[in-house]
Amino acid sequence: MNYSYLKPTLSARVADPDLAPKPKTRPRARTLALAAAALLLIVAAACGIPTAIHRVRAKNGPGSGRAIREACGLTRYPTLCLKSLAGFPGAEKAAGPRDLAHISVNMTLARFGKAVSATAGIRNWNMDTMTRSAYEDCLELLEESVELLANSLTYVSPLSADNQVTSSSGTNTVNQGGAQQDVMTWLSGAMTNQDTCTDGLSSAGGAIKDQMVQSLRDLSELVSNCLAIYSATNDPNDFSGIPIQNRRLLGFEPEFVDKSGFPKWMSRSERELLDTPTPGVQADIIVAQDGSGTVRTITEAIKKAPENSGRRIIILVKAGTYREANLKVGRKKTNLWFLGEGRGRTVISGQLSVGHDLITTFHTAAFAATGTGFVARDISFVNEAGPGNHQAVALRVGADHAVVYRCEIKGYQDTLYVHSQRQFFRECDIYGTVDFIFGNAAVVFQHCTMWARKPLPLQKNTITAQNRKDPNQNTGISIHMCETRPTMDLAPVKSSYPTYLGRPWKMFSRVVYMESYLGDHIDPSGWLEWNATSPVDKLYYGEYGNIGPRADVSMRVKWPGLYVSMSKVDALKFTVAQFIYGQSWITSTGVAYQSGLSS
Repeated sequence: MNYSYLKPTLSARVADPDLAPKPKTRPRARTLALAAAALLLIVAAACGIPTAIHRVRAKNGPGSGRAIREACGLTRYPTLCLKSLAGFPGAEKAAGPRDLAHISVNMTLARFGKAVSATAGIRNWNMDTMTRSAYEDCLELLEESVELLANSLTYVSPLSADNQVTSSSGTNTVNQGGAQQDVMTWLSGAMTNQDTCTDGLSSAGGAIKDQMVQSLRDLSELVSNCLAIYSATNDPNDFSGIPIQNRRLLGFEPEFVDKSGFPKWMSRSERELLDTPTPGVQADIIVAQDGSGTVRTITEAIKKAPENSGRRIIILVKAGTYREANLKVGRKKTNLWFLGEGRGRTVISGQLSVGHDLITTFHTAAFAATGTGFVARDISFVNEAGPGNHQAVALRVGADHAVVYRCEIKGYQDTLYVHSQRQFFRECDIYGTVDFIFGNAAVVFQHCTMWARKPLPLQKNTITAQNRKDPNQNTGISIHMCETRPTMDLAPVKSSYPTYLGRPWKMFSRVVYMESYLGDHIDPSGWLEWNATSPVDKLYYGEYGNIGPRADVSMRVKWPGLYVSMSKVDALKFTVAQFIYGQSWITSTGVAYQSGLSS
């Protein structure tokens, strides 16, 4: 079989040395600040150890390390687990998984802090274009992972209250199940970050790659061990090793939701905001190219928005096409709501690509968002690089509690990068060819249309490429009450360019289609292997209650991990209510949604 349609391997592409930039300099103060912050995290983690150890010793007395052996037996990297925990002060006295989860996250946070410090220290080294891109990705992702681990540490602390914990941002979680979901999301995100960093580094070379590999050694594996150990805290006496995704998280209680599907504590104004006509919106910042607003560019609007905002900051983007390089809502820009004047009217466009610009896929996004609480409404996100330039992202989202509503996301290969954390897409049109919805978020799509476009000759379309790497990650792509359709250029030649529901980017890939319309451009086999030798026994692909010409599953591929007739009980696990705990945060945006199945 010809696999020319496959995602090009970055490691096989050698950057042109003539494109190598002059050494970039970073303000010394910024570099020193990064290193200092990392060291402070290490010190802070170390300072937290004695109290936790004292609690463990008081409860358990002199121990033999049995808890460590049992906990490490649940992990995918038991040798590393034993080595890292056994060498950590007081770990052998631990009484159970709760204490070990705290110590494991604490130790991993310290390791990440050292990695940030080491990585920041080589900022001024000479790098070619691709290596610089991969390096910048890794530094950004490391810093984000430190924050995710710090939040997780607060939640898993043995000293925190049993039923109420407080994150580093000051958010209280009254519901124990919600706290567990938060920690699983943040640890899953930290692992995804390392996976993304490593993928990008595969194209780098020389001393930079060697230095980075040394700095990042074992980080992903350490987070994996944290996930496995923490999953056991659902039941303090349970060391059965059942992955978290196969257990119902404690604390999902229907009484938190009223008859309309909204949580009882939500105000009516928040429910209605995103359905308010644009002229009636009271915006904090108005972007208008003609000078009639607060600022002329989206870049200025993001810069003007406050950091770590506890309230929503509404940025109204008036009609126009905005071509601004590397637009990004960083992790400190929280609760930014971008409201446009309609698909095709407010357009955010870019044209960076892997093929043309020799940068990482992560770096190609026309618009990227990692700040918690990101919302976009009535906007077109477009990457104009074209099908011949391979990976070219229109929108990348790594923000927790992100909502994208009534938007258009348009590209070819790798259009929408649902990178990490919890996301919800409603009434969106998504266009692409190869792997055009990809990533490792916990994401639900509702009432969206996935438009397959005409690809390059010899290519095959794949709607999803999900890259769940670890069985304990609470991630996956859920496509619920959506439609899959061909564009006008593909429809007449659909028999020459088969389209598939997805293919497994990583071993534990997870995608479900539920109560959706599957058009006749979908190949009857449904799903496509990544390559001829990729395993398909550990993935989870599911179909439930679909309609349309290709809802017939009689000719589907015969994979151990494919469930063409999911039970209703299993399908419910991938709904807004149970997969992304949407009642507690989607409702605050005012976006309508269905919390469960339609029937």
